[in-house]
This record gives sequence, structure tokens and C-alpha cells, in this order.
Amino acid sequence: MKLVHWISTGGLAALAAATAYAQQAQPRPQVSPQARPTPRMTIPVNALLPATTALFDGYVAQNKMPGVVGAFGVGEGPTLFPSAGKISDDPNAPAAGPDSLWRVYSMSKPITGMSAMMLVEDGKLNLDDPVSKYIPAFKDMKVATSPDTSLATRPATRPITIRNLLTHTAGLGYTIVTKGPLLKEYERLGILPLSVSAAMEEKMRPVRPKSLEEFANRVATLPLIADPGTKWSYSIGLDVMGRVIEVASGMSFERFVQTRLFDPLKMKSSFWQVPQREVGRLATNYAFIGDTRTPLDPAATSVFLQKPSFPYGGAGLVMSARDYDRFLHMIQDGGALDGVRVMKPETIALATSNLLPAGVVFGGVGGGTGGTQGSNMGFGAGGSVVLTTTPNGPGKGTYAWGGAAGTIAWVDPSKHSRGNVMVNYFPADRIPLRQQVVAALLQDAARLRR
Repeated sequence: MKLVHWISTGGLAALAAATAYAQQAQPRPQVSPQARPTPRMTIPVNALLPATTALFDGYVAQNKMPGVVGAFGVGEGPTLFPSAGKISDDPNAPAAGPDSLWRVYSMSKPITGMSAMMLVEDGKLNLDDPVSKYIPAFKDMKVATSPDTSLATRPATRPITIRNLLTHTAGLGYTIVTKGPLLKEYERLGILPLSVSAAMEEKMRPVRPKSLEEFANRVATLPLIADPGTKWSYSIGLDVMGRVIEVASGMSFERFVQTRLFDPLKMKSSFWQVPQREVGRLATNYAFIGDTRTPLDPAATSVFLQKPSFPYGGAGLVMSARDYDRFLHMIQDGGALDGVRVMKPETIALATSNLLPAGVVFGGVGGGTGGTQGSNMGFGAGGSVVLTTTPNGPGKGTYAWGGAAGTIAWVDPSKHSRGNVMVNYFPADRIPLRQQVVAALLQDAARLRR
């Protein structure tokens, strides 16, 4: 069952019923809609979502992961945070919870996508502007004639646009999908915008660019895998977008995200570099070798405690389930949260619409990347979007993505619902988390309907 289709099989009903049940014991003060407080939860989550809680408990009891946290919300009701286990296998590790810190990897892409849409709203970007307007090195791009086997090129037939960067249709590659001599060129030029472990960072940092400007200019020297606007291919487009945001906004990418998104939304647990004082909240990332779970990036020595070469807009953030829920809640509510507006409703509607160029389709990506799979999908600003509302299914504009270390997230603005699940292990599809969470929500929905 596809992540973005969880609502169609009762997930929304479970959340709506659980939220209504939780609010029965809550007073209803008369407050302005712009300043409505989040009701406090008085009924334990395991009583509201027993199947989901049992699923999470089972993951830990069966030693499939040290810990897991979910965040599910409907409307302005309280967010439900089922959780189980700890943030690492260390004997004294803290319990996993709403404020634990997790590597969200490609779930950074929706953050970058919405940041770009803020500049579209400001009139500082246009979706069909050529990227060369902001980064001149992209003016005369070349396309590889046989990208898997040769570096031979021809001139591109059209320029790369902002739309192309947001929707993975720029013709750019990614080390996780690029092959052959082109992959070797990506590696030679240090086009490696991600952090994995301290040991791997020692090898990657010396060849990686030292700034977003240098990164983008190096990317512009590489041949494309296809003409811009002709093919969906997972890419470093959102990383290049970070540099576009710098140029268009006149401030560093990380400062723009902090001042325009994180600070107004009170997202206090979102970091490009985890401060040493917060290391006690950071989960360890694991890798499965066969059936053996091995620490890959222990929290105490995590690469995310180091300052990155530059902020990786496609894979660089560490966040809590609570913070990601606030981001999704803002999208759900049309660009505002707790009386603070960061985007207009029409901007959110545009960002969660199908922005793919005419003739290009999105059929999903492999589970190991953390992305979504299935039909009835297009692509918006950094995440997949549902194209049409189906009976009892997800609403048009349901926006979703995931991360390479297993995290998943979605929001349905039309039905005012959202959710995310935080874990940290490679590969992301080692455990069928998406399908199993859907099944658990189905059970909770059936129970609450009785």
C-alpha cells in the first residue's frame, strides 16, 4: 500500500476519531481562530491508537530497531505521538520521543522546496525563470548522449528552470542513481551533498566544494542525463536550489530557512549541525549487514555534530518528529500556524500542485531512497503530490516524501491531516514501515468506528 494512499484505507478516519475522542475530555475555550491553542492530551496514545502503538512496540521487542516515533494529526486537534524504544542500543540511551533528533535526509527536500516557493511568493523567483539568471554558469549546458557509458555530449535544447530544479526534471544526476563515467565525474568533483558518518566524511570532505556557490558552479560543468524538462530523474536539484535561494534572497541559504521558516514556526529542533549541547537527544544511525544491525553513525561521534561543507538542501537536516509535524501542520493550514503566517494559501496550493513540465510523468522511486511509489501522482515543490481526489481517498494535493534512513512524511491540505514517522537505519526499505503503519492505522480505525 502506498504511503500517500494511507488515508484512502481508513488512516484519516482513525486519526479523526482518535482526535475527537481525545478532545471529549477537553474544555473548549472561545479563542480566535488565528491564535487557537493546541489542546492538551489527557488520554494515553496507546488507548487511542493501540494497533499503531503495538506495531511500534513490536519493532523494538523483535529487535528490528532501537526506537521509533510517530506524529499524526488532524485539524487543530492534538498531535498524537506514539513511540517505542530508545534512540540507540546503548544501555543508558534515552527513550525515543517527540523531541528526539533524527537524520531526515531527503525529507530536507520539502523544506527547501517550500523555502523556494516563499521567494516565488515574494516575486524574487519565477517557476519558469532560467537557473542561469541566478547562477550564470548554467547558461550553456550540455547533455550526455549516452550517460551510462560515455561523457560525449551535445548542446541542451532548452535551459534548466526553477521548476526543473524543484521537480527533478533538470537533467541533473545523483550519486545514488547515476552510473558509469558520469558517476565517476560526480565523485571526482565532490558532488556529494550528504553526510553519512565521520569515517566517510574524512574521505568526502577534501574533494567536496567548500560553499554552495562553488558546489553549484561545479555542477554546471557536468553533462546532463537528459534535456531539461523532458524526464523525471531523482537528482541534486534541491541542493542546487539552495544556491538559487541565496542569490535571490541576498542571504545565506541556512539563514533564509532559519529566519523565514524555522523561527516563525517555532521549530527549535531542526539543525544543519547538531549543537554539542543537544547530542543527548540525537539518535544513532544504523546499517543492516544481513540481519545484523550495526552502528553506522553513533550519536556521540556523529558527523552531524560537525559543520557541513555547506548546507545540503537535499539531504542535510536533523529534526524532531514534533518539528516536522509543525512544518506539515503549516502546510495543512494553508501557510500559517499558531496565528503566524509564513506563506499565502495560494502559494501552498501551488507548491502542492503538479508542477511537472508538460508531458513528464512521475511513477515513483525505489524504496531505498525514502521516496514515494504508486500511481495517481505528480510532483510539486520538492515532494510528490496526489493528482486527483478519489472517493474515501487522499485529497488532491496530498504532499509526501521520505528519507534514506527510513523516515516518512505526508500532509493532505484538503482533508487537514498529516503524519510523519522517525527511525534511523539503512537501507530505508529494510523494514516495510509504510505498509505496516497503514495496516495498523486501519485496525485503529475499525476499532474506533465500533
